[in-house]
Amino acid sequence: MADRSGLRLVGFIFATVTVAVMLTTAMVVKGYADGIYSLDAAPIESQ
Repeated sequence: MADRSGLRLVGFIFATVTVAVMLTTAMVVKGYADGIYSLDAAPIESQ
C-alpha cells in the first residue's frame, strides 16, 4: 500500500493542475463573452 505522504503529494499536484486549468478556461470563456476574442473564419485561398 502506498504511503500517505506520497498520495498527499500526488493529490496536491493534481489539484493544482486542475485549478490552473479551470482558471485558464474561465478566463478564455470570459474573454469570448466580453468580445476580446472572436472566432473569425480564416480566408481560404483557392487555386
